[in-house]
Amino acid sequence: MDSVALNTAYAYATVLTVCTLILAILHHLYFYHVQCAGMRLRIAMCHMIYRKALRLSNMAMGKTTTGQIVNLLSNDVNKFDQVTVFLHFLWAGPLQAIAVTALLWMEIGISCLAGMAVLIILLPFQSCFGKLFSSLRSKTATFTDARIRTMNEVITGIRIIKMYAWEKSFSDLVTNLRKKEISKILRSSYLRGMNLASFFSASKIIVFVTFTTYVLLGNVITASRVFVAVTLYGAVRLTVTLFFPAAIEKVSEAIISIRRIQNFLLLDEISQRNRQPPSDGKKMVHVQDFTAFWDKSSLLSAVLGELAPSHGLVSVHGRIAYVSQQPWVFSGTVRSNILFGKKYEKERYEKVIKACALKKDLQLLEDGDLTVIGDRGTTLSGGQKARVNLARAVYQDADIYLLDDPLSAVDAEVSRHLFELCICQTLHEKITILVTHQLQYLKAASQILILKDGKMVQKGTYTEFLKSGIDFGSLLKKDNEESEQLPVPGTPTLRNRTFSESSVWSQQSSRPSLKDGAVETQDTENVPVTLSDENRSEGKVGFQAYKNYFRAGAHWIVIIFLILLNTAAQVAYVLQDWWLSYWANQQSTLNVTVNGGGNVTMKLDLNWYLGIYSGLTAATVLFGIARSLLVFYVLVNSSQTLHNKMFESILKAPVLFFDRNPIGRILNRFSKDIGHLDDLLPLTVLDFIQTLLQVVGVVSVAVAVIPWIAIPLVPLGIVFIFLRRYFLETSRDVKRLESTTRSPVFSHLSSSLQGLWTIRAYKAEERCQELFDAHQDLHSEAWFLFLTTSRWFAVRLDAICAMFVIVVAFGSLILAKTLDAGQVGLALSYALTLMGMFQWCVRQSAEVENMMISVERVIEYTDLEKEAPWECQKRPPPTWPHEGVIIFDNVNFMYSLDGPLVLKHLTALIKSREKVGIVGRTGAGKSSLISALFRLSEPEGKIWIDKILTTEIGLHDLRKKMSIIPQEPVLFTGTMRKNLDPFNEHTDEELWNALQEVQLKETIEDLPGKMDTELAESGSNFSVGQRQLVCLARAILRKNQILIIDEATANVDPRTDELIQKKIREKFAHCTVLTIAHRLNTIIDSDRIMVLDSGRLKEYDEPYVLLQNKESLFYKMVQQLGKAEAAALTETAKQVYFKRNYPHIGHTDHMVTNTSNGQPSTLTIFETAL
Repeated sequence: MDSVALNTAYAYATVLTVCTLILAILHHLYFYHVQCAGMRLRIAMCHMIYRKALRLSNMAMGKTTTGQIVNLLSNDVNKFDQVTVFLHFLWAGPLQAIAVTALLWMEIGISCLAGMAVLIILLPFQSCFGKLFSSLRSKTATFTDARIRTMNEVITGIRIIKMYAWEKSFSDLVTNLRKKEISKILRSSYLRGMNLASFFSASKIIVFVTFTTYVLLGNVITASRVFVAVTLYGAVRLTVTLFFPAAIEKVSEAIISIRRIQNFLLLDEISQRNRQPPSDGKKMVHVQDFTAFWDKSSLLSAVLGELAPSHGLVSVHGRIAYVSQQPWVFSGTVRSNILFGKKYEKERYEKVIKACALKKDLQLLEDGDLTVIGDRGTTLSGGQKARVNLARAVYQDADIYLLDDPLSAVDAEVSRHLFELCICQTLHEKITILVTHQLQYLKAASQILILKDGKMVQKGTYTEFLKSGIDFGSLLKKDNEESEQLPVPGTPTLRNRTFSESSVWSQQSSRPSLKDGAVETQDTENVPVTLSDENRSEGKVGFQAYKNYFRAGAHWIVIIFLILLNTAAQVAYVLQDWWLSYWANQQSTLNVTVNGGGNVTMKLDLNWYLGIYSGLTAATVLFGIARSLLVFYVLVNSSQTLHNKMFESILKAPVLFFDRNPIGRILNRFSKDIGHLDDLLPLTVLDFIQTLLQVVGVVSVAVAVIPWIAIPLVPLGIVFIFLRRYFLETSRDVKRLESTTRSPVFSHLSSSLQGLWTIRAYKAEERCQELFDAHQDLHSEAWFLFLTTSRWFAVRLDAICAMFVIVVAFGSLILAKTLDAGQVGLALSYALTLMGMFQWCVRQSAEVENMMISVERVIEYTDLEKEAPWECQKRPPPTWPHEGVIIFDNVNFMYSLDGPLVLKHLTALIKSREKVGIVGRTGAGKSSLISALFRLSEPEGKIWIDKILTTEIGLHDLRKKMSIIPQEPVLFTGTMRKNLDPFNEHTDEELWNALQEVQLKETIEDLPGKMDTELAESGSNFSVGQRQLVCLARAILRKNQILIIDEATANVDPRTDELIQKKIREKFAHCTVLTIAHRLNTIIDSDRIMVLDSGRLKEYDEPYVLLQNKESLFYKMVQQLGKAEAAALTETAKQVYFKRNYPHIGHTDHMVTNTSNGQPSTLTIFETAL
């Protein structure tokens, strides 16, 4: 070769290397900036969504669910991150295609059009795939939403589900949803597989079509033409077949998400009412001619401005504090829950704690008021939550207090304390509107308003009422209809309900509050902490995880077949190119030999060369498609298997597990991690396998052509391995950090949605927004780290590739004498494809490892510690328990192995058909007694029911035989029928009868679909009282010998309460009934009363006997109710006692009215034939 040609060649090689390097740097700069822009968009969107969530009106809350909003934050906004990356390829793609076509035309003339035509045909083909794909996506999304919503309910109501032994029903429900979801996912995965396969073989088909045309047109193949074409097609192929369709897909996905977000942002907002103090400094609440669909909670929501009046007006002057009926606490310390953003002033704080009877409770907590309470205040009892809520209101020092029944969740003693110290003393200079069911407190009110049917029945002072001779009791129970029905959006509003509610209004001489109109300074308390930080598993993902993951998807024979298929596909891929170069070489040697004897170009045997070429091309395409589909099939299958295992394991986990792990953390496994396994992981794995094999192919071709390339490959390999290890350690932790900083964002959102009214009443939107932004910023920091580290790595990798290209280019020049043009062309064009591909391959390998963390997390939840088995070898006889005798024999109980004893040495005998009341201060172990009976955690000691040891039989056998009316009544989304009878064990008639018994029949008949109406999320369209009645109906249907009532009467008005009591006496007369009561009048006529105090059984006897002993705890509890009430209770106890023990003495009619001081007793006692 002459030196001029050689020098030119060197010049070309130099230009080649410079271009390669410049490309490497610019490419990544571009990506970095675009991704940052995407991140900013996403953060802004999150902020907007949260801001909107805080302003949703009640109507709007009915149209959306917590799950949906969380989904907007977790999935939809992420589209912004992805769309910006590809957006510019929408215009850059076509531009590049035009440029390449022009260059090719110069090189091989008209044949290039054939190749471009194939590219153009592939485009609509792919975008059609994309369209199909996104329609499937949105279908999948609805199933996923439904599944996650159900999961949310299962995890929230897990206690109830366990006590009812309903796990199987929910398991079926979730499994069905999951099946539908998976079938859609499989379809979309196959589409994706086709897409990837077409991408993989596109370049082959293009080159094949181009050169077949070229040869058939009678041209001669030469190495230079072949490899220029191959390289140019390689450059345009990426853009046209990958980035351009991706851009279209991502943009269309983003548009769908934007629409979803827009619909959410356009929901109704609450009207912003300014509650400014009026000029004359008088604080007041004025409600005039106001119409809305009411019960007493609606009245408060009207004053809060939550409920828009249909006409009339509500004007409020002064700052409002509100206590909701269902207490709300957020993650943080008890103190931060009480301060709620106000400055900590020790003296005032102490006063509030004392007034709200929290002093003793705080001493019992390990860190006092700095104890952390988790996602839903896991460590507090219902009564404690209620008091913390009250304390929060009192500490706010507002002008107007709206108290929605705060006294019913606590026991009588505490209730009295709260009323006297907190409501009457601490708040006596404020306007206080108290909704209550407890009539003994009416005396203290300066004005009483009685609501019924949503109309004001009576308004006046206590003495006026007495003069007009109104009997409160009768007023509150004349009608025997349903109580409380909140209108459901879209169903006819029911106006004919009775609202037996007494609303207590007090308007007192209110002087301006302590602050004298000073501007409220808000000192934000430090960011709340949660129960236990999510464990971030450190270090590498083990080989074990991969093994489990693949084995979950298919048999190992299938997996071996899969490996072989992959190898075959890659071999075909390389052979096709090698055949082209071989052909070109044969042609040129032919040319050379003929040159001597006259320049006649001999034709090679076209059919033979073209035939083999076509065969190889076909093989490449077929193998490519087969392997894609198989990989997807195996991996989606494995996701299905793992989800089922995890769900099963969650259902069998003991209750303790749910107390320790916040809902968000468990849900995260089911939404985000399973989402990865369904969606991203199979795609990434396949992509990784493809690119890895291609990289191996490229390097082996180069080494086959120029063996000594292997020498510089060694140091490059070492550098690469070192870089990858260094990067992966960082990146993995950054990724983990990112996913742990993400949880608090969601937890904060869902807890804010729960306490929405409270937050708005306290005007704490700003603070919650700041907190949300703080969580969000923390997450952004981690995300930004993730972006920059991955770019850093990518630049280094491309540098390694550039080195490889340089080595191949200059190497082949130095050895020019010994090499064929075709081989050099093959090696160089392959080396150039390495540029983007190698770093993509490594990035995908890192991605696979990162996503395997999701697999690890799911696998971690597939073998949680289990409760005892649901069914054992030893099954109790079907009629058991026949008698319903319960014996506690030296029972100790604790919730966790290292936890404190909550029941200590409890020994008691409950006889058959006995009615036992269980009383004690909040936290005395009353609910723990029930937990021990249901074996929510395994008790020490023995509990016998009818001569069978409860610990010897399966949990379902045990739990199905006891009915419970739980403390917090839970309804599940689904139909009313499903809620009453999830296993379809009863006829319609039985269901209607049960509803008739609890007086819900009319309510249900008024619904559009009767019993098959879908309830709103967790039955929120029923009032607390009605939900309690549904729980009672469930108990009636079960017809068990043992019934347990856990403070069932807490949030219910006296009429519903009376109804429940009456039904229990009628329906369960022949059963053993245990009642945990806060109001003593519900259990004063029990056969015996158990008094618990800090986990020990202090007293256990008939009520009358206990009342005879002036030293007994029970006597003291009764006395605390006030003279009249105590006397009435004692009288009832006496009547019951004599009637039971000396029935032959003719007993007088005992509808007792205690008129000792001219007041009708507020207590109505029913004749009970026990």
